[in-house]
Amino acid sequence: MAKIEISGISKAYTKDVPVLKDLDLTIQSGEMFFLLGPSGCGKSTLLRILAGLVKPDAGIIRFDGEDVTEVPPEKRRAAMVFQNYALWPHLNLFENVAFGLRCLGVKGGELINKVMEALELVRLQDFAKRRPASLSGGQQQRVALARALAVDPPLLLLDEPLSNLDARLRDAMRVEIRRICRLRKLTALYVTHDRQEALSLADRAAVMDNGVIRQMGTPEMLYDFPADRFCAEFLGDVNLIPGRVEQRNLISALGNFNLSHPCRNGNAVGAIRPERLRILPENAPDVPCSFGATITDRTYLGESCLWRCRTALAEVEVRESAGPARKIGDRIRLSFDPEFLLVFPE
Repeated sequence: MAKIEISGISKAYTKDVPVLKDLDLTIQSGEMFFLLGPSGCGKSTLLRILAGLVKPDAGIIRFDGEDVTEVPPEKRRAAMVFQNYALWPHLNLFENVAFGLRCLGVKGGELINKVMEALELVRLQDFAKRRPASLSGGQQQRVALARALAVDPPLLLLDEPLSNLDARLRDAMRVEIRRICRLRKLTALYVTHDRQEALSLADRAAVMDNGVIRQMGTPEMLYDFPADRFCAEFLGDVNLIPGRVEQRNLISALGNFNLSHPCRNGNAVGAIRPERLRILPENAPDVPCSFGATITDRTYLGESCLWRCRTALAEVEVRESAGPARKIGDRIRLSFDPEFLLVFPE
């Protein structure tokens, strides 16, 4: 395990076009930390800087208090798991996993023990003599993970490792990665643009955009209390309600809603997640934070149903896990708890 401290890291591949802008970040020992953001936001560049594959233009990187900014990659022992597996096709699984250990001078019985321990950790100990081409994508990614774990790295770096897998394999590999990281008590930095991966696996995560960190915190904090409109929209579906804040009230076309969180007066946009809206009968007693709507469309998602509803001036979406039969054209009322109404200044 290692505590990672990143101070003032900046990087530009082209003059006057920064990829990272004076970035500060601390990852605690044993923490599974995610960098989440759109393509081109700088998250993979930061990962490669930590691995020593890219040199920053400015800033300092410390592993457990030791400055490693100028230390070459092979001496950092920060193991990396790539998106495309990066396995040697002509070598069997044993030799693929042994590659990093041989580079470190490990030999004989110690080498065999470490390789087989790593393969057992990813549940591929019976496949040691097979070559990568005979394995599924999920199995190949587990081999890449075993190769990284075999060298006992102080830091595990994962660069969108599941993006080439189908949905079922991604779900299975998420469980495997979380199990292994917790079992080994690894410090891990995981880069992804997939919000489900980040929300389901992270101890903490940072939302990046345009080379800076917009918000950092636990998955629950990021999802329920996003710092701004970008974070709210990037982390999940959200209904936006234009309006104006006056004396802790959002004045909007859907109604006037009391705010449970402070917000300065002026033009603003309210935001409410689809699963936070409740569907009530049209003739239900009037309650605070409610408004009328008409169902216009339905998307069945298996575990839930997404309803699209038209109000007097806008469309909103409602996600319902289970409910009575409804049909397009039904008149309803929608309500929500004030604590789940987010407001961002415009």
